[in-house]
Amino acid sequence: MKFRESEPEQTELNLTPLIDVVFLLLIFFMVSTTFQKESELKIQLPQAATDKPPIDADKIEVMVDATGKTHVGGRELVNSSLATVRQALQKAANGRRDIPLIIRADKGTPYQAIVTVMDAGSQIGLLRMSLPTLRVQE
Repeated sequence: MKFRESEPEQTELNLTPLIDVVFLLLIFFMVSTTFQKESELKIQLPQAATDKPPIDADKIEVMVDATGKTHVGGRELVNSSLATVRQALQKAANGRRDIPLIIRADKGTPYQAIVTVMDAGSQIGLLRMSLPTLRVQE
């Protein structure tokens, strides 16, 4: 008996369906992805310390009450819109950008009112913002 030596079969891997699936996934992710530009406010949060911070006589104090009414330098604004707050801050800053902006807010204040004040301050170039809090005695 004579056995014929057979050549092993060459198997090929067809990549066409795999490439089609990858392209479909790529198209799906490209179409379903949304690109949003989110604005950021850069602030430095204060650290709690036992010593009292130095009192800066040259500062702008903004108070926002629980209803969202804004007071700049002790005077209530007509409304709390961004344009009104920005104009009041420009007048209080008198062209200076190194004046600290202190935002005092009630704990029930709407978050949007605080963000509006911070946004107005950053638009006119005030970089030193702080949000003071009360220290709780344990």
